[in-house]
Amino acid sequence: MTASSLAVSEGSGSLGQSAIPLVDSHCHIVFRNFDDDLDEVAARWRQAGVRALVHACVEPGEIAAIRALADRFPELRYAVGVHPLDTDHWQSDTAAVLRQAALDDPRVVAIGELGLDLYRETNIERQLEVLEPQLDLAVELDRPVIVHCRDAAAPMLELLASRARRGAVPRGVMHCWGGTPEEMEAFLEHGFLISFSGTVTFPRAEAIQACARQVPADRYMVETDCPFLAPVPRRGKRNEPAFVASVAARVAELRGETLEQVATTSTANASALFGLALHNV
Repeated sequence: MTASSLAVSEGSGSLGQSAIPLVDSHCHIVFRNFDDDLDEVAARWRQAGVRALVHACVEPGEIAAIRALADRFPELRYAVGVHPLDTDHWQSDTAAVLRQAALDDPRVVAIGELGLDLYRETNIERQLEVLEPQLDLAVELDRPVIVHCRDAAAPMLELLASRARRGAVPRGVMHCWGGTPEEMEAFLEHGFLISFSGTVTFPRAEAIQACARQVPADRYMVETDCPFLAPVPRRGKRNEPAFVASVAARVAELRGETLEQVATTSTANASALFGLALHNV
């Protein structure tokens, strides 16, 4: 099987059946633009070989709906957390709410997505106030974190270095990687994995593509971040979990590897970080 043999058929929207299990390590299918056709979306991800999904959470109000999705789709696991662009949802009891949600359901495999975003906001003090207790919670519960970091590598690394001095850096993944190889190396040194999204297929994403070539085999994953960032040739359209096959295919091309190698490696890495079981459904 070649990398292109699993690529999504542009004209029909159909997918080739994969014998190699894939994991979409970051998705948002709770969003309303999946309301009308989620069963069809699920059929496509299953046909594409996606055997596990990790659903991110942007604020606590989503948790009940995400839990219901996990009831509906046995291959879905999820995180609980507050996104850096959703700091208005952080209240005095939010850490306790997240802790209880994680303790109540073993399908909660991570804390997040959390992090820093200085591309759309400048309120870094408030973002840090929301980020630090979530990192503390991840350490307390021994859960990995899903990190959103956009135009904020320097302050994020400064925070991690400070926490490292007191042994308080959780395991985790830098999701939807968008940094440079130098920044990637710094996060790798803190023990984080790197997750590539549809952006790795964009023609001008040279830094991201360089990272995909250079990242160690045991330190990367693939994701969609759907409904955002659909990979080429669907760029600009709604993304969905099945399209993680196109992300894996592009990573394989960049690394000079077969699709089997990338699918097997990324799946093993995601399974190890999140404690996933692969489902045949």
